[in-house]
Amino acid sequence: MRKFIVAAALTGLTALGIAAPATTAHAAESTVAGPGCDDKWGARDGYMYAWQNLDCSGTLLIRTAGNSTYWGASATDKATSVMNRGFLGGRDIVKFYEDIDYKGGHTCLYPEELYADDVTDNYFHNGYGVNDRITSHQWVTAASCSGSGVLT
Repeated sequence: MRKFIVAAALTGLTALGIAAPATTAHAAESTVAGPGCDDKWGARDGYMYAWQNLDCSGTLLIRTAGNSTYWGASATDKATSVMNRGFLGGRDIVKFYEDIDYKGGHTCLYPEELYADDVTDNYFHNGYGVNDRITSHQWVTAASCSGSGVLT
């Protein structure tokens, strides 16, 4: 998603007649997350995904259509990017929690956001950082996310 913003900004500058050197465009491209998640995005399949690294890369930690009170030792406190490919309508928002059994801080990933390719700059509603801190999740309605943090 951030790749789109950079591309739009460069296009706007070009339209105004301001040329950006190729090295600047290349540097921006190499530091912007998004292409990996874009490549992994597909038709909605009812699943939530979480990866260990930025931009939906590295180890796929969890892929599930249901709720999970505990991600298990191999996935807990390791996610840096997440994706919501849930079906639209009803419980289509993924609410991530800091602790097991849907406790602690929480934040939400809405279906129209598609994914969060870098949660290092996101926070749970209690102020703690999301990166490498997700332990459980559940599918909820928008009413359940009132007062929650929102992944971007």
